[in-house]
Amino acid sequence: MKGRIFVAGATGAVGKPLCQLLVADGWRVTGSTRKPGRGNELRALGVEPVIVDVFDAESLRAAVNAAWPDVVIHQLTDLPPALDPTQMEAGRARNARIREEGTRNLVAAAVGAGAKRMIAQSIAFAYAAAGTPPYREDAPLDPAARAVASLEQQVLAAPLVGIVLRYGRFYGPGTGFDKPAAGGAVHVEAAADAARRAVTRGAQGVYNVAEPGEALSSAKANADLAWTSDFRIAH
Repeated sequence: MKGRIFVAGATGAVGKPLCQLLVADGWRVTGSTRKPGRGNELRALGVEPVIVDVFDAESLRAAVNAAWPDVVIHQLTDLPPALDPTQMEAGRARNARIREEGTRNLVAAAVGAGAKRMIAQSIAFAYAAAGTPPYREDAPLDPAARAVASLEQQVLAAPLVGIVLRYGRFYGPGTGFDKPAAGGAVHVEAAADAARRAVTRGAQGVYNVAEPGEALSSAKANADLAWTSDFRIAH
């Protein structure tokens, strides 16, 4: 085994392929889910499942301590299937709470457990419209994206190596979308590969992770993480 990794949100669209890649690479992976019925999915991938709610700070701290991870990966989201517009208002509120309160709890748990590195999922479609595309990581975020900014600031300010992956719009298995969207997209398996690479590559900071196009530049991830958007898992 290379070492230990705790993946928060391990049964999500990115979390599952990420766990598959990490196990194949030889890491000992503990994966969290808040749904008791999904533990068997993780066991089937070779992941040690833990059932915990990120808003239960005490239980989360105990779970991360027990995993004793070298690296913690934050892939937590709570949005409706296929971004159902009838459920998006409530979904955005839940997601904002995860980004702010959930991230605070997970960062505290990671630091308390002695983790040396943390990788967190953010979004690359929150840049301020006043900027000039293709957006690079130093472009300003939309002031309305307060929860996104909170997540990023918490991870980057923590006393460990914090890496923020600003993903394009997801498509592929588990997302409800078969084709890339305009304005910057990324296949979930390529997104998972970026997180896998960030475990051992890259300095502290922010990285765009999206397919080439006029909207976003992923040159930093290409160079520092040796990441390419055409990665797919062999099925």
